[in-house]
Amino acid sequence: MPKEQDKAIQTIKVLLVEDHLLTRIGLKTVMERTADIKIVGEAENGEQAVEKANELRPDIILMDVGMPVMDGIEAAKLIRDKLPETQVIMLTSHDNDRDIFASLSAGASGYCLKDVMPDRLYAAIRSVHEGDVWLDSTIAKKVMRDYSGRPSAPQAAPASPQKAAAQPVQSVVTSMPNLPEPLSARELEVLALVVEGLSNQGIADRLIISLATAKTHVRNILNKLAVDDRTQAAVHAMRRGLV
Repeated sequence: MPKEQDKAIQTIKVLLVEDHLLTRIGLKTVMERTADIKIVGEAENGEQAVEKANELRPDIILMDVGMPVMDGIEAAKLIRDKLPETQVIMLTSHDNDRDIFASLSAGASGYCLKDVMPDRLYAAIRSVHEGDVWLDSTIAKKVMRDYSGRPSAPQAAPASPQKAAAQPVQSVVTSMPNLPEPLSARELEVLALVVEGLSNQGIADRLIISLATAKTHVRNILNKLAVDDRTQAAVHAMRRGLV
């Protein structure tokens, strides 16, 4: 029975891109503790990352930002343009605004700092593999602070105490004239949680709704924002000051 269960586990193929050898060794050691995450290749700069990605077609790329020859941001853009099914998580010590937003604009679906705990890194990889966006909590707070001072449309009053308690970030806006179809108050709540990096299940738990309902809200948000995935929705929301 245990052997049959092991066969049913879906393996997430990961390409590790990091210019420091000791860091790569440490990350490989950490990944070996999991049954569902496997390092299938390594690269020590962005140029090699592009070549390895085309060769190996990994599910996830753990990408450093600052590297020789070609940095991780340029590599992420090239890879995402050619291999949209491959997701990129930036794993770096860089926490400045330029690198964060440049990485998201390049198509990265996650941004983690290198001091992340192993369990959180596993969660990031699994979440991004499932189609979610993952932002390290420190990064999410920085993003929220960056946009908190931007002007927005009038705010909506919560419909109930329960709804008010569910909001994790700035109050949401009610009027977005530049959008063909405005988002509802609930969809704006869900969008704020997408920006925060929560998975569909995390959104369902936070708002006390079913997983199916959370997925429906996310799908409607993508349609209304005319974007293809959660990363684009998060970047779109932050740039427009929707959250």
